[in-house]
Amino acid sequence: MKVALVTEWLDPWRGGAETSTQQFIHHLMDQGLDLHVFTRSRPSPAPGMHVHTVAGASMSRTRRSVTFAHRVERMLRADSFEVIHAVSPCGYADLYQPRGGTVAETIERNLALRRPGAVRGLKRYANHFNVKQRYMLKLERKLLGDRDGPIVVAISGYVARQLKHHYALPDERIRTIFNGVDIDSTGAERRERDRASIRAEFGLHDDDFLVLLMAHNFSLKGVHCWMEAAALLRERGVHNLRTLVLGRGESQRWHRLAAHLGIAEVLTFVGPTERVHEFQHAADVLVHPTFYDPCSRVVLEAMVSGLPCVTTRWDGAAEMIVDGVNGYVLNDPGDVEALAERVDGLRDATHRHRLGDAAKTVADRVSMKRHAVEMLRLYQELRREARARR
Repeated sequence: MKVALVTEWLDPWRGGAETSTQQFIHHLMDQGLDLHVFTRSRPSPAPGMHVHTVAGASMSRTRRSVTFAHRVERMLRADSFEVIHAVSPCGYADLYQPRGGTVAETIERNLALRRPGAVRGLKRYANHFNVKQRYMLKLERKLLGDRDGPIVVAISGYVARQLKHHYALPDERIRTIFNGVDIDSTGAERRERDRASIRAEFGLHDDDFLVLLMAHNFSLKGVHCWMEAAALLRERGVHNLRTLVLGRGESQRWHRLAAHLGIAEVLTFVGPTERVHEFQHAADVLVHPTFYDPCSRVVLEAMVSGLPCVTTRWDGAAEMIVDGVNGYVLNDPGDVEALAERVDGLRDATHRHRLGDAAKTVADRVSMKRHAVEMLRLYQELRREARARR
């Protein structure tokens, strides 16, 4: 089967959506497809994958995205593919998979970061002058509003609800194929070595209670909410609490906030890293108090690694959590008291290990291999329908 996959970016350092797409491609190639990837990135060559690097010529980022979309559409029309799968918006596709969720929901959840009233109203007004945001929203409306538009693949029930809420998309155009991650198969001995190594590197004792956060957009992922909760726990006498924050986003602003809250000595901004599994093995809990996440990879990866997680209902990955059984789900990312309470309860090792063991049982339901197999079935369904029409 000859398949075209359109993704503007394929660089893992850019975020979870790009990492997911790259892992998905590797599993898809195991299915023996003739796969053609159209992207602005320059990924490493791999057997069975044809990479078409398409430049987005222009001085502005918005125009580069626009020209990329137009050029890819011309290339797709000039060739013959049995299935065209667009991860990035593309006006010529059989199926569209917005791994970042809808633009409309992203805008709304970013507004939720602002205080209600004048501050939020000012941000809403400023959005009218965001050229790239306006373009992406217009393109999304065209893609999803067209009655003859593509099938849309939602990576969580949360994304499926977005499609219905913002665009009244009918059920027959939505397929929910839950997000996937590569399963952590590290053995117990290696996990212990990772735990000791990471803790020694950052000056942590074995009995320190280590909370891990991973994010590239600190504000949207609620890093400040955890910092306030950590300060609250410190005030209540939890003195062995330590925090490591992985990802891009570190700035003087965040260091000033840590100093203001009195947690600068017990919180470290690690920066981007490729040693995610090692940090997971070293941690006791993963906290992800996000204001918006279509389906968080960091939560799914932590769960299959046996790490109990605390996230929010604004995260599609929360659909894999039974509150209090294999993790915790908060209604409000800004509920610092509830966040502190859940994490404080996880200091009990017996309770923590029970939740971590239960979290691991979701592995088969969230594996990237399973995700790729379900997508292949959809490809085959679309090919059969196309042949029947012809």
